[in-house]
Amino acid sequence: MMNLNLLKLQIIELLEKHHKITTVADLLRLKQPTVTFHMKNLEREFGVKLFDARMGRIILTDAGRALLHYASKINALASEAQRVVNDFDTLKQGTLSIGASYVPATYILPSILDSFTKSFPGIRVTLSVKTAPAIMQMLHSHQIDAGIISTTPFHKTPLKAQALCKDELVLICSPSHPLADAEAWTPELIAASSFVLHGKASNTRNMTDAWLERQGIRPFSRLELDSLEAIKQAVMLGEHISFVSRMAVQSETAAGRLRMWTIPDLPDERHVYVMTNKDRYLSATSARFIELLEQWRGTAQEPLLGGQE
Repeated sequence: MMNLNLLKLQIIELLEKHHKITTVADLLRLKQPTVTFHMKNLEREFGVKLFDARMGRIILTDAGRALLHYASKINALASEAQRVVNDFDTLKQGTLSIGASYVPATYILPSILDSFTKSFPGIRVTLSVKTAPAIMQMLHSHQIDAGIISTTPFHKTPLKAQALCKDELVLICSPSHPLADAEAWTPELIAASSFVLHGKASNTRNMTDAWLERQGIRPFSRLELDSLEAIKQAVMLGEHISFVSRMAVQSETAAGRLRMWTIPDLPDERHVYVMTNKDRYLSATSARFIELLEQWRGTAQEPLLGGQE
């Protein structure tokens, strides 16, 4: 009977990442011959070559990469099982891993995380800030406990989503822009202006591109920036316009550094969602964090919306 223990699966995953037996041995606190022994045992048990040595590096064969697919899943589930048992219903120690897209990470989560860490000082919280699609992928692969993203309505099994608030997209320009005093921005005025575009991976860019395509507009753009803060600074210089989240520019518009308008004929509605993976156990730590988000939702201006699965 095959002895496929977790240590062997960890060796496969670490070899794919580091390609060095010495590095894997150090990470697992093993001697190098022990790692080599487990590698040979794996090949003998499966009856197929799993590893190739090339110029001092260990490369997985096609069979090895096929095994890696399952090894990664099993290692993630084993890690989750240990986390759940360690954290079970205590809220005195443990970890909470969160992923968020830029808008909720910057304008919603700081106060909530501050409240959470003060209430549960023994919980170690980590926050990864990435695009909405990247956060969804992290949830799928069990890398995080919860995700908070701005996106249009979606259906992506096994993710479960609950809307927290509306995240309206608005047009912004500087008070010194030549069209800053326009009563309203028409598609024709937008087409005639210099556009700052978001990076291609962002949900805002997808919505912007969809709107421009519906209007038949090819934007005049010399700038494409991944940073929302950089986009705001570029627009403040006076020449450019952009589509951004209303939440992201409230302080600048209140201070008179930016002006914002409703985008004409924008049919897509975007909301901030808190998401979990239905295949992942919801620990007491995660449940308490989501309760804080729901309490925040109760204070938001937008009405409560239904969940999605």
